[in-house]
Order: sequence, then structure tokens, then C-alpha cells
Amino acid sequence: ALGIRLIAVALALVVAAVVIFAIVHMNPIRVYLSMISGNFGTKKRIWYMLRDTAVLACIAIGLAPAFKMRFWNIGAEGQMLVGGIATAFFMINFAGKMPTPLLFVCMLLSALAFGAIWGWIPGFFKAKLNANETLFTLMLNYIAIQLTAYCVSKWENPFGSNTVGTINSQTKIGWIGNMFSKGNNGDFGWTVAIVLALAVLMYCYLSYTKHGYEIAVVGDSRNTARYAGIRVNRIYMRTMALSGAICGFAGFLAVSAVSRTIPTSTAGGRGFTAIIVAWLAKMNPFIMILISALLTFLDKGA
Repeated sequence: ALGIRLIAVALALVVAAVVIFAIVHMNPIRVYLSMISGNFGTKKRIWYMLRDTAVLACIAIGLAPAFKMRFWNIGAEGQMLVGGIATAFFMINFAGKMPTPLLFVCMLLSALAFGAIWGWIPGFFKAKLNANETLFTLMLNYIAIQLTAYCVSKWENPFGSNTVGTINSQTKIGWIGNMFSKGNNGDFGWTVAIVLALAVLMYCYLSYTKHGYEIAVVGDSRNTARYAGIRVNRIYMRTMALSGAICGFAGFLAVSAVSRTIPTSTAGGRGFTAIIVAWLAKMNPFIMILISALLTFLDKGA
């Protein structure tokens, strides 16, 4: 199966080369080399590529349990945004008012909690009213966008800009790199390490735990799951809370380690791109990292 995917990527590059030459009459090899330079040409570009790969993979990992259950969570954008709102709230209002380690704990737990709630809501309505989860999670994205816009209007820069700007730009309180390491790349290095650990944990959760087995059974057949004594409604709500929490954690990373601000574009469409990642990887967290790297490479290189 992996070989088939590699062949598909190679063929796609060949087709793209033909299109490039036919339209702009450029040497496709030079184009591909410039894309490689755009990702790996400097140390800074490498860190940015790794950073964006990690955030995209984190969202895809969050979608994995829901998709494995055949619950189509299209709401990763919103779950990520509410996690970012919670993170920014503590960074803006409590920086310098509590010890930095405690501030990070509050930022992290609030991002997980808000993301979990945002995911649990459609899980609850699916379980109780059989609501269409695709439409429900999709519409929650727009509510999250408006909530973000409202918070930005409350926290906006006093100079009249419609953005909060870089949060704690002078003190760097609440920046992951400032907590664990020195230098501008510390944030990105810890982001990559955390997401790699998360991939291992999610793989073990789905493959070797009772909860992972229940998710797989519900995904194969709800009737079979009920016959086996599995409480399907509880699985819906629990799994969606987990999925939302991980997407909320991606919002924590985006605000604390990547952008250090909270515009409505914090998610930047990655919640939808992550659907492609999770689907192509067939819910395997390790393959998700590779697919995320490929899509990030194409985006940065372009």
C-alpha cells in the first residue's frame, strides 16, 4: 500500500512537470529544485517547514479517532480556534501575574478543555438526536470564527489596529521557546517533539487500548457494537471530546509557539487540509506525519 502511494506521488510529479512545461515553458527540474530550496535552502526555512508540518500533523492526529469511528468531524478549524482563544486569554490577561510554569499549565488545560467541549457538542447531538455530524461540525467552525473576531475586538491593539498584534512581544511570557529553551527556534523544536510524542500516543491508543478497539468496532458497524454491549452513544461523545481536545491543543501550539497572536486566520484552512492528511494516511499517525510533510513541502515550495 505504501509503495502504491509512492508511485502515485511520482506520477503526480511527472504530470505536474508536463503541465509546468506546457504552460510556462520552464524546466520542471529547475522548478522542483527551487521548491526544495524554498523548504530547505536556509536554516530558518527548514524550521518553518518542520513547524508547519507539526501543526498540520497535530490536527490530523486529532481527527484520526473520530474518522476511525466513521464520525465525520469537519470542525477541526473551530476546535483549533477555541483552543487558541483560551491560550491567548491567559497569555494576555495573566502574563506576569502568576508563575510562568503555572501560566503554561492554565494555557494548556484551557485549550484542551475548550477544544474538547467544542468537539463534544456535535458528539452529544449525534448521540441523542442523530444530528448530521458533517453539517453540525462545519457550522460550528463559523461560530468559532465569530467568537475569535469578538475576542480580537476586545483585545485589539490600543493603536487602533484590528489585531492584538504579537502577544507579550517584549517579555515573551507564554512563548513555548521562552519556557523550555533559548533562541527563536526553540518554539519550533519543542512543537515538533511534542507532536511526534503525540503521534506515538495516538497510535498506541487506537491500536492497543480498549477504547481504541471500541472506536474500531463502532466504525465498522454500530449495530454490531450495540450487540457486543458497547455503549455507542458514550463512544461518540467521548471520542469527539478527545478529537476536539487534540485540535484545541493544536490551537495552543499555533498561538504559543507559531504565530503568538490570535487572528481569525489562526487555523488558516489547516483544519480542512488535515482531513486530506488523515484520509490518505488511513488514520495511521506515523503516515500522517509523512503526508503532512509532503503537503507542507508543496505549499512552502510553491
